[in-house]
Amino acid sequence: MSQSSTTVEVKILDKEYLVACPEEEREALLRAARHLDSKMREIRSSGKVFGTERIAVMAALNITHELLERDTMSDATSSLLQAMESKLDSALGESSGQ
Repeated sequence: MSQSSTTVEVKILDKEYLVACPEEEREALLRAARHLDSKMREIRSSGKVFGTERIAVMAALNITHELLERDTMSDATSSLLQAMESKLDSALGESSGQ
């Protein structure tokens, strides 16, 4: 199955970029660009980081950190749910055996 590609214009920190992506991923690309623009503006407005390249790197680090934290939380939640399920199975097994 071939994916038709399209060129999408995104605006990040008032600069326009043309990005090629599959048509079905257009909305996701626009959301990602808005999120990145928001993070970069937040960093720029803090006044602690200067230069577009440095702002972009800091935004990338912040977004990556958020994603890794979310993955870690998902792993921890999964482990907790498995432990709870095991305890429930044990408890139900004990109560049905009596």
